[in-house]
Amino acid sequence: MRVGDFELIDPVPELHNPVAIAMLRPWIDVGRVGTLALTKLERHLEAKELGRLAEPGNFFDFTRYRPRMRMVNGERVFTTPNSIVHHAHDDGTDTDYLFLHIREPHSMGERYCESISQLLTKFSVTEYCRIGGMYDSVPHTRPLLVTGSLTDEQNEKAKHLVSPRRSTYQGPTSIVNLVSETMMQNEVPTTSLMAHLPQYVQLDEDHMGAARIMEILCAMYSLPSSLADPTRGQQQYRDISKAVENNSEVSGLISQLEAYYDRVLSESEESEESDESEESGAQFAPDVERFLSEMGQRLEGSEGDEVEDPADDEE
Repeated sequence: MRVGDFELIDPVPELHNPVAIAMLRPWIDVGRVGTLALTKLERHLEAKELGRLAEPGNFFDFTRYRPRMRMVNGERVFTTPNSIVHHAHDDGTDTDYLFLHIREPHSMGERYCESISQLLTKFSVTEYCRIGGMYDSVPHTRPLLVTGSLTDEQNEKAKHLVSPRRSTYQGPTSIVNLVSETMMQNEVPTTSLMAHLPQYVQLDEDHMGAARIMEILCAMYSLPSSLADPTRGQQQYRDISKAVENNSEVSGLISQLEAYYDRVLSESEESEESDESEESGAQFAPDVERFLSEMGQRLEGSEGDEVEDPADDEE
């Protein structure tokens, strides 16, 4: 069956008002936070493939998302980058899920977003939730902030887990946001979770960020809290602390980020005074400001440049 540009696997399952959880790479999947969290959910719920784009070359530049060769049982297998959708059922809560691994399109973006929206509408999703990670001026020595928008019921379930900090971002964004716009026009609740990761670290896989996202997802959807295991992430961040303890420049940067976090970004800072402080902006030493500015420019310059991802050959 075709739904928009997606080819679904027969027989198409009957899903009852599923929740859709999506991640988008590379724009908001730094540290592969969205990928790691979504993959863990899929493994826990034993998700199965629902479908993928019939002709991904209509939307993706294969000199940027590279096809890959891999060996399977001694045979060479060619895989093409794609946007893939899985489905699963949680017996514990009697909830159906759609899991969307979305890639940023290089062409025909409006048609791409329309196909995703048609797929969500076809299965009558009751919520469209986006998850991911972004770099920010935060220290690795403090609890990672997660911002986002939840329903009133989810806010109650995830109380104190999501930062009240409001996003004031203005600038380039993803065409895939058209999906959210369409869902809101269709009166489908649209929620989001964004982990804020220390930009001076830039781990290929940030397991602390993934654990924080998982912690909130477990609270939102009444999933087992054991899925949000922070052990691997805690070890990563301990290793970072050891690596920088003798570097006075980086230690100074972290100290200033800690001060800013404690003064402005802490989840306990929900007062009007905190809001005013955030609006006024952080005051860092000139060398720290320069470092953060250079890091930000580097990230902005590379944000649209995809590199080969080892995860591409997992599908």
